[in-house]
Amino acid sequence: MPDDAASPIFDEPDAQGSTSEAGQSIDEGKGRTFPCEGCGADLKFHIGQQQLKCPFCGFEKQIEFSDDEAVVEQDFHAMLDHLQELREQKQESDADEENASEIRCDSCGGTTVFIGPLTSSECPYCASPLQLNDVHDADHRVPVDGVLPFLIDKKQAQTNLGEWVQSRWFAPNEFRRRGADGKFSGVYMPYWTYDSMTFTRYSGQRGEHYYVTVGTGKNKRQERRTRWYPASGSFQRFFDDVLVLAAKGLNRKFMLALEPWPLGKCVPFNQEMLAGYLARTYEIELDGGFREAKGRVESALESDVRSRIGGDTQRVHSIRTNYSAISFKHLLLPVWLLAYRYNEKIYQVMINAGTGEVQGERPYSWVKITLTVLAGLAVAAGIFFLVKS
Repeated sequence: MPDDAASPIFDEPDAQGSTSEAGQSIDEGKGRTFPCEGCGADLKFHIGQQQLKCPFCGFEKQIEFSDDEAVVEQDFHAMLDHLQELREQKQESDADEENASEIRCDSCGGTTVFIGPLTSSECPYCASPLQLNDVHDADHRVPVDGVLPFLIDKKQAQTNLGEWVQSRWFAPNEFRRRGADGKFSGVYMPYWTYDSMTFTRYSGQRGEHYYVTVGTGKNKRQERRTRWYPASGSFQRFFDDVLVLAAKGLNRKFMLALEPWPLGKCVPFNQEMLAGYLARTYEIELDGGFREAKGRVESALESDVRSRIGGDTQRVHSIRTNYSAISFKHLLLPVWLLAYRYNEKIYQVMINAGTGEVQGERPYSWVKITLTVLAGLAVAAGIFFLVKS
């Protein structure tokens, strides 16, 4: 670690807080801010420069990592055993039991309430970034292993959103002209990733098509038949970074469609990277996340089994899979969220702040859809009569 890595952001703590390299503790240690060394305002994570920057005086602070820090896999079963021990010892924190915490802003004295999974926010009175202290590495919680920094800034996200709106061909023309108008919120969302070696045994049948001539005269035609052959076997496959969203309340179909993520750009967790953004902790527990991951793995394995059975079609009788060497990571991944209103209905859009991928809800023009269906039917009818004639 460099010699100055342990230097505080403030040389001296004020009367209401203590300081450390991870920021300044406020409200008797319950919260944390990142004050500027130049003017005392709050630093925010700057996407373009990938460091903390003061929006007022321009002071910049590099986010430092020691040479031995890395985002590494954790043992899945060892963590489950550890969490079970903590549950048996009833070591859950009071904040977790009450499911709400109040933090007094050190800048203006206002109070912000953190409810449920929210761990990072801003003061509603003066917009100072606020964070719950030590939530992401609390003893009774699975610590965060890595963070993917915001790589797509708000301006680029707005550009991508505009292009997405224009590409919605079946959206109302008014919506395409006006666009999705709303306020962007940058949010770090909790994810689990799972690695596992799998060993799979399968049995089924391979179907091979052939054709026979049936009927006579005008009724003579070709019919397809299928010969079936037994098929079975076994194989190994390693799954790396099977991703599972660990938060609730979002459209999981759209969140899944944001993949892939540039996970290779994740860095070790540092609270400073959350400055100025919302952040959530996980609501889906580690074992529950693995059950969801197994669903994705099993779908991929069934595709593998059908490929190995081969032929023109397949019947799968059984697939039995053993999982070994299971590991995981707890990551925070960045998303731009936007809620907009159109014709008195609320729609939600999310943007992958690592790649710029846009997914979400949009209005439909049933006039356009109806006209397209009618045009398709007309073309089909024209082809039919041409063939008959």
